[in-house]
Amino acid sequence: MTDTHPRKIAIIGTGSMGSIYAVMMAEAGHEVWAIDSWADHVDAINANGLRLEGVSGDRSVTVVHAATDLAAAGPCDLYVIATKAGSVGEAARAVAAVMRSDSLVLTIQNGLGAAERIAAHMPLDNVLLGVADGFGASMKGPGHAHHNAMRMIRLGEVDGGMTDRLRDLETLWQQAGFTARAFADITQLIWEKFVCNVTLSAPCTAFDCNIGALMANDEAWMVALGCAREAYQCGLAEGVNFSFDDVEAYVTEFASLMPDASPSLRLDHIAGRASEIDAINGMVPVIGARHGIGTPFNETLSAIVRAREVAFTGGSD
Repeated sequence: MTDTHPRKIAIIGTGSMGSIYAVMMAEAGHEVWAIDSWADHVDAINANGLRLEGVSGDRSVTVVHAATDLAAAGPCDLYVIATKAGSVGEAARAVAAVMRSDSLVLTIQNGLGAAERIAAHMPLDNVLLGVADGFGASMKGPGHAHHNAMRMIRLGEVDGGMTDRLRDLETLWQQAGFTARAFADITQLIWEKFVCNVTLSAPCTAFDCNIGALMANDEAWMVALGCAREAYQCGLAEGVNFSFDDVEAYVTEFASLMPDASPSLRLDHIAGRASEIDAINGMVPVIGARHGIGTPFNETLSAIVRAREVAFTGGSD
């Protein structure tokens, strides 16, 4: 990718966020393939187009191709892995089987560990990392996504630094209508998003409320801030160069922008699906143990979330 002419782009995992990417990339003139295991969703897209509503408007795009098998798309210029964290490895395996030597892979997930999951299936030479911040997205049904806000897509190289391909990718997303920025230290941005995810994901799920209701409940918000403080301390121990010193002020400002939204983890529980708890709040105790940091808030809420998941999934992934 050396310029911004129309590309062939596969969005792997076209849930709420992947659907936003697919619609806006298609509107920008790119050939977009929506790859998803949800057969009804794929069928709806092929029959009626992919509908996106919310802060960016309400429209259906009929030029998005959809399939359950990535092989149907053939080799692409860019693969965007937008699956849940637990499916990143499977997606990377599929990409490795069809990508060209000059294809780029951009992975955008909540939580930590996406690059490590991809590295198990392919070299990281062509892999870049992304962070989606402040969209408040959800699925309304097959072929129909919604988002409450639209803040920023942050992009970076796995090993840091600024490169021509990273700048090209930044331009690609900007020209598709996203507020996108390339960063030399994407690890910092991943951790800053991670701290926000930790603050909202398990707490909103455990207390069964949206973000605004979580903040309005003093006791629940105190628990959420406890989760944030633990994640922040773990990040400092890992050497993360945070852009802020007051983690409570940072996550409060972030959360206040989306009072009507629910984190994807809570939406998964409402739908009876397994969630990304192990990549979000469940990662805090793992990292804390490496550094001797106590993480009782995240340990407790992760245990609650996992127990509820066992009740409706039978312990399946």
